[in-house]
Amino acid sequence: MSDQTRFSAALLDPRLPCPHGLCSSNGADPASRFAVYRNNVQSSLSNALADSYPVVMQLVGEAFFRAMAGVYVQHCPPASPILNHYGQDFGDFIQDFAPAASVPYLADVARLERLRINAYHAADATPVSPEQLGHYLADPESLITLRMHLHPSLAVLDSAHAVVSLWQAHQGEGRLEQIDPTRGEAALILRQHWQVEVFRIDSGTLAFIRSLQNDAPLAQAIAGACEAGAGFDPSQALALLIRHSAIIHLQSEEKARP
Repeated sequence: MSDQTRFSAALLDPRLPCPHGLCSSNGADPASRFAVYRNNVQSSLSNALADSYPVVMQLVGEAFFRAMAGVYVQHCPPASPILNHYGQDFGDFIQDFAPAASVPYLADVARLERLRINAYHAADATPVSPEQLGHYLADPESLITLRMHLHPSLAVLDSAHAVVSLWQAHQGEGRLEQIDPTRGEAALILRQHWQVEVFRIDSGTLAFIRSLQNDAPLAQAIAGACEAGAGFDPSQALALLIRHSAIIHLQSEEKARP
């Protein structure tokens, strides 16, 4: 193990001793100085998690959240110098964190909060014009091969828990005590005019959007969505995407050929 690796490990794990070879220019105890530095680093990472996952912290309380964040910091060092990127896999960590097992929806709430951060920082893109869209939708034959490319900020989350309702209740939209957390919900997350929005969508719309993200032709995406949700309405799903400027490129099979 290199000196740098030992230093990094000791920086994140308070159980490890001060690395050998450290010295202080003013004669102060290196171990004491290192302890202060380690505390500052761990506090910064813990604060970054608290800033990124405010609803998770509200659901379990600050004391529990800080303890959980401390364990995460010890096992998951930053992979990027950009602090906003820290905690990308916090939802997966919570999923396997035994003390959080009594709050089974916590991991998916964390995943929703991370998708909101990713949406905010995603690249921007110009939506297609109503004229472009109308040109393709007016030709039934083009729908068979038409592909729709969606905004880079757009993401979906399928959860066995009421993640959208839980998140909205902490934004002042609804009352927490009236929510059944065991009722599964799917979420659509996207950014429009630099405002990140979260919508509850049905299973058909979820399947429809996922198919479009996987480059399926429109007709195929609609067929798959109808199988996934008996009440799927393609016109409403398309209207949702159009209304929120989520379609950025249209491509027919003919144009896709070299």
